[in-house]
Amino acid sequence: MATKRIGIQTLRLENPPSIIGTASIVGPKEGEGPLGSYFDLILDDDTWGQKSFEKAEARMQEEAIKLAITNAKLSIKDIHFLIAGDLLNQIISSSYTARQIGIPYFGLYGACSTMSESLCLGSMLIDGGFADKVVCATSSHFSSAERQFRFPLEYGAQRKYTSQWTVTGAGATVLSSTGNGPYITYLTPGKIQDYGIKDANNMGAAMAPAAFDTIIQHFKDTGYTPDDYDLIITGDLGLIGRRIVVDLLEKEGYSISDKFSDCGIKIFDGVQQDTHAGGSGCACSAVVFNSYIYKEMIKGNINRVLLISTGALHSPISTLQGESIPGIAHAVTIDNLSS
Repeated sequence: MATKRIGIQTLRLENPPSIIGTASIVGPKEGEGPLGSYFDLILDDDTWGQKSFEKAEARMQEEAIKLAITNAKLSIKDIHFLIAGDLLNQIISSSYTARQIGIPYFGLYGACSTMSESLCLGSMLIDGGFADKVVCATSSHFSSAERQFRFPLEYGAQRKYTSQWTVTGAGATVLSSTGNGPYITYLTPGKIQDYGIKDANNMGAAMAPAAFDTIIQHFKDTGYTPDDYDLIITGDLGLIGRRIVVDLLEKEGYSISDKFSDCGIKIFDGVQQDTHAGGSGCACSAVVFNSYIYKEMIKGNINRVLLISTGALHSPISTLQGESIPGIAHAVTIDNLSS
């Protein structure tokens, strides 16, 4: 019997996993942004001595995982499972990382929702008694993503105002069956929402309906309201997507604009760094969560967070064939108290 389900699609964890270690690695542009002081490592060169952007991304994810494990005062042999994914074809960054690290591995493709998706599945493994230590990780790279999903950098395509800047970085979280928190207490996995957006340069509009749907369902299932959270933050809706979600929620009677932010807005100074609608990519919510949010929770400045990583589940082929872009959003409640 599914005793941990509440409402329609939310899970209340009986043995909430504790976050015992995190790590964030970012590129030079991200390091120059408003959150630069929070990151564990800022690269001087976004190739990091590698022969390709893809190899650099895989190295970032590998080192972020190792650093998170070290920060948790553990070793690789202590980790029961690695749950990771990225944006590249066949999630090569994560799979090549798993090849190097040698931890039993589940590969995910949730696009930019991967951080919350991995936290959901890792928490379920621990709460279900299948593991004591799990690492959840993801990565993205501006140059590798542009090459795959849009145009080669050498082409010099003009970016639209609705475009977002894929974050170069990697984030990793160590979950444990024991620890002093913060804890993951509720999970609300999302449903695909597709409102017919076909513009691959307008990810915020494509993902906003999924974020709205998951947030609304989370409130209905748990009985929580925006007042129960110190921070409600989406993954990478950017300026446009956030505005859409605020409008949709207000029509449903939820006023959250005073505590609702977005990782894609927080990570860059959109004016000074010319990132147009904000940041995006798997690493967007991963590095913001594993640096700024986690460290502010440890300090006690934030005590309860609703993290909703958002993803656009398209591919270069689907875009070229004129398909619309399905959106997904997974929500995770992170709390300084286990109950």
